[in-house]
Amino acid sequence: MKDPIETMGRARAVLIAGPTASGKSAFALAIARACRGVIVNADSMQIYREMRVLSARPSREEEAGIEHRLYGHVSVREPYSVGRWRDEAEAVLAELRARDVPAIVVGGTGLYFKALSEGLSPVPPVDEAVRAHWRGLAGKIGAAALHAELEKRDPAMAAMLEPTDAQRILRALEVIESTGRSLADWQAQVGVPLVGDDALKLVIAPDRAWLHARINARFEAMVAEGGLEEARALAQMKLDPAMPAWKAIGVRPLAEAVMGERDLSEAIERAKTDTRRYAKRQETWFRNQMGDWPRVSPEAVEEAAMRVATALGGAGR
Repeated sequence: MKDPIETMGRARAVLIAGPTASGKSAFALAIARACRGVIVNADSMQIYREMRVLSARPSREEEAGIEHRLYGHVSVREPYSVGRWRDEAEAVLAELRARDVPAIVVGGTGLYFKALSEGLSPVPPVDEAVRAHWRGLAGKIGAAALHAELEKRDPAMAAMLEPTDAQRILRALEVIESTGRSLADWQAQVGVPLVGDDALKLVIAPDRAWLHARINARFEAMVAEGGLEEARALAQMKLDPAMPAWKAIGVRPLAEAVMGERDLSEAIERAKTDTRRYAKRQETWFRNQMGDWPRVSPEAVEEAAMRVATALGGAGR
């Protein structure tokens, strides 16, 4: 089998996906340093400015040496969607192309990569009054009641969503009320990709035991490096439970620990378990949705980074 990196020729961008704690950020940094590229975030939690530690965002030292985009630019109080990320990423990629600078897009949110490589369906903007109505109602009646309401209005869409998935239920309700059409109908329409065949697409594929050890060690480090303080600050903000940031892995158990509602050691173990489960879901997504993307083992990333940098233009740009 031919090496996909060697046969790439001159790439315009590289997309690096992988499960949490697999070493994606270090891989991206090595590539960016070698080809003077810009790292673009494709992680749905690393967009939040108040969650540097708990989202495992690159450190200030790492960000200082290499240009990073779409990291920490959104408040946890703001609603945020894959559609908004796609629009922001489109602007960033266009700017980097104009500057002739390689883009290294890295993250673990599969839907973001799907938006890049396949495009999103053209769902019209939601009326702000409709959005405010459903967001306000969500805080009063909860996800299960919202799901029951969606079953009345859009039973086919309701059957596709878990009754606990408040964010997606809200989105479906907002769209059908604003447009008169099911979100499923809009999603069936073909979108426009932001990257083409000139992008190198890779997935980091670690051994399961290795990844679990990394997840456990990293969460211990998060707690030691300020994770508890971040969780306390988020709890004090009294966020709407429907906001995605409140669902970030580790936030709720650590917040309960700092408020005296849960033993800290038990909270840490719960967060580790949740992270391992999340990594498994990510791996399933990558296998099913990105099965044709070449795999790179964590042991091979250092050597692979140099070859990727050459495909992007090399260190002499």
